[in-house]
Amino acid sequence: MSFTLTTPSGFWNPLLWLVFLALFGIIAYLIYSQGNPSYKKDTEQIKPYLSGNPEPTKEKIQVKAGDIYWGFIEALKGYYKVLQAIHTGDMRDYILWYLGVGAIITFILIGGV
Repeated sequence: MSFTLTTPSGFWNPLLWLVFLALFGIIAYLIYSQGNPSYKKDTEQIKPYLSGNPEPTKEKIQVKAGDIYWGFIEALKGYYKVLQAIHTGDMRDYILWYLGVGAIITFILIGGV
């Protein structure tokens, strides 16, 4: 019984791969065993090095939804300032704008301007 699968571009043998896996496992263990023995998991050693600066809280480094559109809003800042000045949050104002713009469009379509 042969464990070798031969294809036009090469071969595959699971026993050979197991031998390589064991060999790489031994090499990885040897590298791991040469690590610093004074390292302790639950101490200050696990904190990231930030050039001496204190580690910021998670709230400060969290990306907020508003940050995703920052470039878009910054590029159209003038446009948004005008819209924010107009925006009142009152539904009657929206209906008034809707009717006003509708009247202008109707006037243009009927008037043939």
